Amino acid sequence: MIRRLFYMSLGAGLAVWVMRKLQALHPQHVARRTADRAASMVGQVRDLTAYALDEAAVRETELRAQLKLED
Repeated sequence: MIRRLFYMSLGAGLAVWVMRKLQALHPQHVARRTADRAASMVGQVRDLTAYALDEAAVRETELRAQLKLED
């Protein structure tokens, strides 16, 4: 009796897990995740670009001060 209960609960758990995996592969979910990741990546590229431009401006100011160049 305990063995049957164990295998029934194991089967039910496996069925729930499989259903969740199949629902995650639904085209709407895949498209939403892809769009979210793309938006996140664009934000990261924007942050990197802003950081690089700021650092370049700081370095340019340092070089101009060292070489005693005017603006």
